[in-house]
Amino acid sequence: MPDGTSVLYIEDDIGSQRLVQRVLERHGYDVAIAGEGMEGIDLARQTQPQIILMDINLPGMNGREITTRLRSLPNFRQVPIIALTANTSPGHRERALAAGCDGYITKPINVVQFPQEVETFLQGHRERLEEQEKIQHLELHAQQLVSRLEDKIRELEEANEELRELDRMKSSFIVLVSHELRTPLTLLEGYAHLLEEHANTGNADDYPPGLLDLVNGLDTGVKRISQVISEIINVSRIASGRLEISVGPVRLASIVDEILDSHAETTEQRDLRVQVDDLSDLPLIQGDGGQLAIAIGNVLENAIKYTPDGGRIAISGRAVGDAVDLVISDTGIGIPHKEQRRIFDHFHILESIQHHSTSKSAYKGGGLGLGLAIARGIIDAHNGRIWVESKGRDTDTNPGSTFHLLLPVKQEEAPDLPLSV
Repeated sequence: MPDGTSVLYIEDDIGSQRLVQRVLERHGYDVAIAGEGMEGIDLARQTQPQIILMDINLPGMNGREITTRLRSLPNFRQVPIIALTANTSPGHRERALAAGCDGYITKPINVVQFPQEVETFLQGHRERLEEQEKIQHLELHAQQLVSRLEDKIRELEEANEELRELDRMKSSFIVLVSHELRTPLTLLEGYAHLLEEHANTGNADDYPPGLLDLVNGLDTGVKRISQVISEIINVSRIASGRLEISVGPVRLASIVDEILDSHAETTEQRDLRVQVDDLSDLPLIQGDGGQLAIAIGNVLENAIKYTPDGGRIAISGRAVGDAVDLVISDTGIGIPHKEQRRIFDHFHILESIQHHSTSKSAYKGGGLGLGLAIARGIIDAHNGRIWVESKGRDTDTNPGSTFHLLLPVKQEEAPDLPLSV
């Protein structure tokens, strides 16, 4: 029987692992080793061993808990599970048997007798408890499980509180740093503006060649830094629930026109065709025009970044009950199904950061992964919803993506939204 018989040994002590493995393999057994409980359960599922040996005092889940878990799985209800432990304290053998073990072998093992003991269990030998004794130790086992569960819950609660505090500290630090950067950035913006005025109004012969190009480059860099800081501050406010909106009448057609004007140079350079339906008939909505411009602009920038040169972007809108559905679709590379929810998470980036690009307009250009998160936060603050539809990601066929921004016409109460994300 030992020839090729599969054994799973769950033990965290390397010395015991090596000894048991060598002894059993010398007698023809095929031994797999796991160092802790969760690894042992996963390995048991993968290898389907004919017998399982395990220590009782293991890190994480102990041997009794692992046995109880394995016995709940259909494939392991009849597989012999043997406790192999140095613990000889009164009651530990009985508790192991009550938890589902079929035998209890103490360490150190007798290397001569041990293979025969294992074969005996493989041939059907089982250690049994009297029914009353089994019930008694099952109760103790259950009490210990509940006690350990309580301890783990308390540990998790403490860990979660620490994580929440770290998150609060991180958010506060980000906001503080961002505000501190505003002061020197304001100076840079001011001096860049003065240089630009002098370069444009003065005598060109009085300035070094290419000064205007240098000034324009400085101005572009300052504006990019300012935009990054604004994104960080916005996402921090959204994460902490402190994003404030000033509600007033908003015409989406005007916002879309302004955003398209600001991206006209990019779309022309990359030969992107932007088709906009007539949005003038859409009802006025109650919202914060500035914040909505940021949200819509971020979605449009996403479409621009992930649509190849020569592609097409379409913008349309329709009234849906007491809400307006603004739709931005593209012929870009698309979004994997499993990522279509996560792209709205903070700092989520689909592309590998090894290929990161800071360009906001180049094909597959990078960023901080905040644009769509900010868009969702702004839409949520307006009691609206944002979601994406895409057949998947494919850089060869370019299946495209369609973003929906559903906004209520009024802000007194959240609208009855008929579409699910």
